[in-house]
Amino acid sequence: MGVLGDSRKFGPKRLLLVPLFLSFLLTFSLAEVIFEERFEAMGGRVGGSNQTGRGVKERQDLLNTRLESGLEIQMIKCIQTATDARHSAISAKIPEFSNKNRTLVLQYSIKLEQDIECGGGYIKLLSGFVNQKKFGGDTPYSVMFGPDICGTQTKKLHVIVSYQGQNYPIKKDLQCETDKLTHFYTFILRPDATYSILIDNRERESGSMYTDWDILPPRKIKDTKAKKPADWEEREYIEDPNDVKPEGYDSIPAEIPDPKAKEPDNWDEEEDGIWKPPKIPNPAYKGPWRRKKIKNPNYKGKWKTPWIDNPEFVDDPDLYVLKPIKYVGIEVWQVKAGAVFDNILICDDPEYAKQVVDEVFAHREAEKEAFEEAEKVRKAREEELKEQERKVKGEGGSEAMIDIIEIGSDTGTDTEGIAATTWMIIMRRTMMIAPNHKPF
Repeated sequence: MGVLGDSRKFGPKRLLLVPLFLSFLLTFSLAEVIFEERFEAMGGRVGGSNQTGRGVKERQDLLNTRLESGLEIQMIKCIQTATDARHSAISAKIPEFSNKNRTLVLQYSIKLEQDIECGGGYIKLLSGFVNQKKFGGDTPYSVMFGPDICGTQTKKLHVIVSYQGQNYPIKKDLQCETDKLTHFYTFILRPDATYSILIDNRERESGSMYTDWDILPPRKIKDTKAKKPADWEEREYIEDPNDVKPEGYDSIPAEIPDPKAKEPDNWDEEEDGIWKPPKIPNPAYKGPWRRKKIKNPNYKGKWKTPWIDNPEFVDDPDLYVLKPIKYVGIEVWQVKAGAVFDNILICDDPEYAKQVVDEVFAHREAEKEAFEEAEKVRKAREEELKEQERKVKGEGGSEAMIDIIEIGSDTGTDTEGIAATTWMIIMRRTMMIAPNHKPF
């Protein structure tokens, strides 16, 4: 079993003083960070007493940013799904909390750098007791949030909430990001049951739990017994009853002889008959006469079935309240492993969550440049391997075989009731190319 993060990092409560000016009086609101994990304290062994998982490994990247003085190398740590075509799960026990009368913010970052093909990348909040060693797809949860991709058709962003033991997916069709860069997903749920969904600090969707989930019956329903009144006028325009057809209008012919036509010089009346000029449309002819249209003074608009109070609706003022949260976990299945998870945050302050994204994205351009450089190297390597394979086949030998070995060992040890796995840290050096420097 692998474990998530460092036990020293899980469960801290960080208080942020946020000044609020109200009626010219200065007051302070305490914004609580219930859980925050950036994997900064991990150091070679993935370990801890509160966190358990499987199919994941610690990931350590070098992110390079250019400064005036040269190249600064920053260490970035995260976790990454490790094995293709299998379930990966990791969880952490956190201080129990309730979102009653407070805003809930759930946020994390994910980078799908592996051409995932088909699989999930979501995060879960769990209530009640969870056997972390057996945490999996059947484990009940209170919130499931994040992307789910399969082929080119499915690019769904899940937002599923549990209410009275039943899971309810959001009714809206939300789309997730599919490129290979880091993206932040943020779910904000407020005490008035409204919500917002952000990707990379930009709001993608918002609404209310009352309307966007089929949890409670709707407040209003259409009155199926209502009928349109007989005198209801839906015609916006009507014929002018005072309009009169001009005298002689019907005697105007639709066609008249062409006044410009001339009898041909070689026309022979004995052989060809009496010459008649061809007909042309009569410019004075306006078609069949119709009364002109005027605004209908009795127009009431298109009749619509009226809405009435739903007799089956019973309000629940605690609709937004989740069961007390005790765990946070990632449980996914991926055809191709390699999804990178980081910057997990649970708090009650959307502004703090925004600051976290801004802080991480301060190096956004460096990540893009590093990705582009890595893609060039990858494609060059693929071509090199193909060339080697062609040479081997050309020499009559067997097909070239390339083994990618995952280094890791299940120690089978049990630390405070939590099984642990030791994984070798992946060191990736992705750097911006400075003048007179070569990538290493």
